[in-house]
Amino acid sequence: MEEATQKEQQALKLAGAIRGGDEETARQCALWLAERRIPLTVEVKEEADPKQDIRLWVGVEDAHMSTIPIYLKVQPCMTLASLKDMVFLHYGFPSSIQQWVVGQRLPRDHETLQYHGIQRDGDVAYLYLRSAKSAKLRKDTFQREHERRQLEELGIEEGALLPRGTTETAANPTARDPLDILDAEEQTEDPAASIPAQSLKVGWECSVCTFINKPTWPGCEMCCAERPKDYAMPEGYQPGEEELARLQKEEEAMQQYKQAKEQRKRANYQQLLQLDGQRLVLSEAAVDCPICFVTLEPGEGVTLRECLHSFCKDCLKGTILNSQEPEVRCPYIDQKYSCPGQLLEREIKALLSPAEYQRFLDLGISVAENRSRCSYHCKTTDCRGWCFFEDDVNEFPCPVCLKKNCLLCKAIHENMNCKEYQDDLKLRAEKDEAARQTTEMLMKMVQKGDAMYCPVCQIIIQKKDGCDWILCTVCRTEICWVTKGLRWGPAGSGDTSSGCRCRLNSAPCHPNCHNCH
Repeated sequence: MEEATQKEQQALKLAGAIRGGDEETARQCALWLAERRIPLTVEVKEEADPKQDIRLWVGVEDAHMSTIPIYLKVQPCMTLASLKDMVFLHYGFPSSIQQWVVGQRLPRDHETLQYHGIQRDGDVAYLYLRSAKSAKLRKDTFQREHERRQLEELGIEEGALLPRGTTETAANPTARDPLDILDAEEQTEDPAASIPAQSLKVGWECSVCTFINKPTWPGCEMCCAERPKDYAMPEGYQPGEEELARLQKEEEAMQQYKQAKEQRKRANYQQLLQLDGQRLVLSEAAVDCPICFVTLEPGEGVTLRECLHSFCKDCLKGTILNSQEPEVRCPYIDQKYSCPGQLLEREIKALLSPAEYQRFLDLGISVAENRSRCSYHCKTTDCRGWCFFEDDVNEFPCPVCLKKNCLLCKAIHENMNCKEYQDDLKLRAEKDEAARQTTEMLMKMVQKGDAMYCPVCQIIIQKKDGCDWILCTVCRTEICWVTKGLRWGPAGSGDTSSGCRCRLNSAPCHPNCHNCH
């Protein structure tokens, strides 16, 4: 008795703390009740909801008409069931054919409008009307439901207006309505309909042992066979005390399972966060390195994040240092399988020393430069600067040595244009070995077709990539790369009297023309 009193006091104290906004007291009371697994029912009182009226914009439609707007005067604290009753009373649409959509969601009857964001004038909801046939609605049931709703609106109980001579029905609210009995007699002539309802067995029949089980029982009490999947519980069925106790235990067990599952999820999440913060994931169990076959104790091996293969640190370090690729693959391989996984950047950095890691980065940069078709390295001696260039770029200001490189001449010729540089190169080629080699390189490029002489100023120019239209950097003449001649006639741009005449009558200027100029 004393314990029950203490439970009630704690519950009342919790309610008072919540009402007063005392978070600390509420937390202590809730913790005390939770430790003793005391079941409580928490409800939000109507006083907590605002009572102001708002105008709700409702779009009404069915399968045969477009949306018709109406306005309803509602309160945000109203449930969807109350809203359905209001539409039923005012417009005659039964609740069974009403399908509401609020904020791209299908609300349930016990949920409030405020829960779905209906709080201000002009908020929007949509009402779709199902057909009476799909809702299995009959005219007589519709009439009785409408009359019952009208009585409830007036505050009159349904049993208060029973006809004379129905005192027994009034005393027994569970008795059947005479209209329902009349409907049943009119709809069927089956002799089985005259059998009293008390003699019919309610429940589902086991397909194995034919035992009649209670509707809420998930499996046969006799042979443990599963309940038929298509079985539907009878409407209005009230479970007994034994069934209610079992259902409550199942609910409690389900809640405990959900709580345990949630705790495991949180523990796993925290473990993942901890592992993600580590540069290397150490093996938790003893493993054998697949490369050197040394047995590693727990914590000595390294497990790769991408493929979960474990190795010793020395073998992984050697794999990185001996790799000729910037992307280091997992070294695991056997007779049937070669792992396609790769080591992550932070794993490589953790396994190497700072000097080794810098050399690894330099290797990656060098591989990227050598394999790129549009890369250019600065011509300053021992300079490490390089770039990726595009077709319309002719100069590269090196950010390392600050020298300006000419991408057309592949040289640095400050204070000279390309023609002056090439003329000076020819003069210096007689005495300077480097100038001679550069001149020979340019001549070979012309012979191979990688460069050409400008038809106007005769400097050597080259097309790096892209369109067959090029522009001389000295005389600004437009040139066709495939014909090695002028793009336009003597009158300049647009003169098709001579030049390469590309696209004239939709014809290319040369068999190798890309038709892009």
